[in-house]
Amino acid sequence: MPKTERGRSQSTRPVGKRPPAWAKYTPEEVESLTVKLAREGHNTSKIGVVLRDQYGIPLAKPIAGKSIMEIVKQAGLAPPIPEDLDVLLRRASRLAVHLEKNRKDRYNVRSLQNVEAKIHKLAKYYKREGVLPADWKYEAKTASLI
Repeated sequence: MPKTERGRSQSTRPVGKRPPAWAKYTPEEVESLTVKLAREGHNTSKIGVVLRDQYGIPLAKPIAGKSIMEIVKQAGLAPPIPEDLDVLLRRASRLAVHLEKNRKDRYNVRSLQNVEAKIHKLAKYYKREGVLPADWKYEAKTASLI
């Protein structure tokens, strides 16, 4: 009987901290590919997927010695808002637009509350770490414009 587990596709990340022996890219090549993809407008997770699927680079950090985000920051191409927070802001704006059209959708009212709680929690963390400015504040009205 096949597994009926849900969620991730049961794949695991490479275990070792060293680059694999079969990886044929140098750290400079990985950095240049990452910067090239960032200039094309890809976010960091998409860059990781492209490096894995098209170039056969399982993880950038063991090869380049830096994470994809560090490489992008050094090139000056980092987004002003972290990617995970940006995804949550977009989700909240989509839910807000949906709730304007469907006012009796109580299920998604709760979904919006949960997403906004995640936004507040992440924003608090990023303010503490210095990624976001201390005066940054989430407002539902500005989120619907994203």
